[in-house]
This record gives sequence, C-alpha cells and structure tokens, in this order.
Amino acid sequence: MTPKAVLFDCDGVLVDSETITFSLLETELADHGLTLTRAEMKRRFLGGTIGTLFTTARDLGATLPDDWVDTFYARLYTQLGQGTPLIDGVEALLAILDAAAIPCAVGSNGSDQKMQVTLGQHPHVKTHFHGHLYSGQALGCPKPDPGLWLHAAKALGVAPADCVVIDDSPSGCLGAARAGIRCLGLAQHDDGTSLAATGAEVIHSLCAVPAKLGLDG
Repeated sequence: MTPKAVLFDCDGVLVDSETITFSLLETELADHGLTLTRAEMKRRFLGGTIGTLFTTARDLGATLPDDWVDTFYARLYTQLGQGTPLIDGVEALLAILDAAAIPCAVGSNGSDQKMQVTLGQHPHVKTHFHGHLYSGQALGCPKPDPGLWLHAAKALGVAPADCVVIDDSPSGCLGAARAGIRCLGLAQHDDGTSLAATGAEVIHSLCAVPAKLGLDG
C-alpha cells in the first residue's frame, strides 16, 4: 500500500541525536549514583520523555535534584547544537516522497525546542515538513499515547488508515498501533524484536522504506 502521508519520529529516525543524548545521560546518572549500561538505558528510556526518565531514575536510586530536567535539557541542547548528524538515507527518502507528492509530518516525544535545535541544523530537511513538527510533550499526549500520531494525521488532512509511521522506539510503534496506523519500525542496531512485538514491520535502514511503500518502481 502506498500511503497518502508519512509520519516520522525525529530522534533516531531523522537525526542521530540519541547517541549524544545517551552519552550525556550516562554521565549524568553516574554522577548522581546510578550506573546503567547503554543497553539498559535504551531499554528503559528510549522513546520516552525526560520527565518520565527523571521519575524512573529516581526510583532506581539516582539522587537527581528537583531542577534536573531543566538543567539536563540546557546541557543537552548545547551539545546537540554543536552538531547533530542526519540518519543515513533521510534525504533520499524525502526526495522520493516529494516526487510522489506524499506529505510528511514529524511526531516526537522530544520538546519543540529540541526539534528546532536538531532539525534546524538541516534546513533542507526541515523544509520538507512545511511546519508540521509536533511534540507529544507540548500536546500533552506523548507516545505511546496514540494522540500524537492522530494529531499529525489530522493536521495533514489524511485518515489514520491512509498513513504510515516510521519510528525506532517501542513506545512510538505502540502509539501507531493504538492509532490504527501502519508502522515501520526502524531497528538500526538490533534485530528489532521489541518493535516487532508492537506489530510494527521491522526495517533496518531507511533505504528499505520505498519498497515497503511501493515507491521503488
């Protein structure tokens, strides 16, 4: 099925911000008494919000101060602003979607400011979305709440059943399932078992997307 709209996650799908984020997070948590492996952090926190992460980390024993969310964001934005690369294949995929006149939107659990910091470094990519950048935090419906994807679909004027979501986190893929939207789960670093468990169709590169959407002919 060729969709009438494609809805993208941001972190880990459009921009490689997760490497920077988890590196900073690893240091921050260790400095406050909680040592987790990178794999454990991704299992617990990938696709969530920093506010939820704060609560979970405290429950696990981290001595995070009350203002930690704000101070972490400030440090994170500074690091991301120094250079956040694109995920391989983004530009080619967006060009194919443009040629097919398929509109796109972004649905992220990150803040509006974070998307501006990361996507703002790549205006030739950001312009493809024509202002359709939506934050689950700002809307009050972070993934896995289906509301974020439903909002993005409505904003594009496309029925959920006619959309496709591309996300790299179980929470985002589960949100798509709950919204009744077909989902491609991007697993670049593992076999995608956790994404497949949500019902997502697992891919390992954005280069696989055109064939999945019937746009490779």
